[in-house]
Amino acid sequence: MKASLLYLFLFLSISGNQYYSQENRHKPSAHIITAEPEHLSQADSLLCFAEQFLGKPYHYACASPEQGFDCSGFVSYVFKHMGIQVPRSSKDYEYMGRSIPKDSSRKGDVIVFTGTNAAIRHAGHVGIVISNPGEALTFIHSSSAKGKGNGVIISAFKDSPYYEKRFIRIVRILK
Repeated sequence: MKASLLYLFLFLSISGNQYYSQENRHKPSAHIITAEPEHLSQADSLLCFAEQFLGKPYHYACASPEQGFDCSGFVSYVFKHMGIQVPRSSKDYEYMGRSIPKDSSRKGDVIVFTGTNAAIRHAGHVGIVISNPGEALTFIHSSSAKGKGNGVIISAFKDSPYYEKRFIRIVRILK
């Protein structure tokens, strides 16, 4: 039984290496597990919880499943569920914790971007990394973008040069 669960977990982890196109950003990732069995890692449990909120609307200065989330409200709400205190404001991630190179980021790290104006090089947007080293960098976040990319979505870093221009750092929160 334990071996079967391990194989299932490995299969889900490996098969989840998919590229997120514009059309399927709102769909849950195949490598985010939708149950919280006791054997899951802290990062997998965190992402399992975060996945529940896909499609919830963006709502400035909010951290509520009922009303919606702003970016830092979403991140803080998800980590708080795991008993981990993180900043409520995206600007507080600018100097927090240990910086991780993009190619070494892993599930549960926090990705930090500027606000909408990339020329102002201060933290203004955050999300949670859902990929591991060697996979295309993807993250779940609450986006204020107009149109169909609004609210809690999954985005691929390489989907848009907008992310590269705005990228500041990745912060490791989980051990």
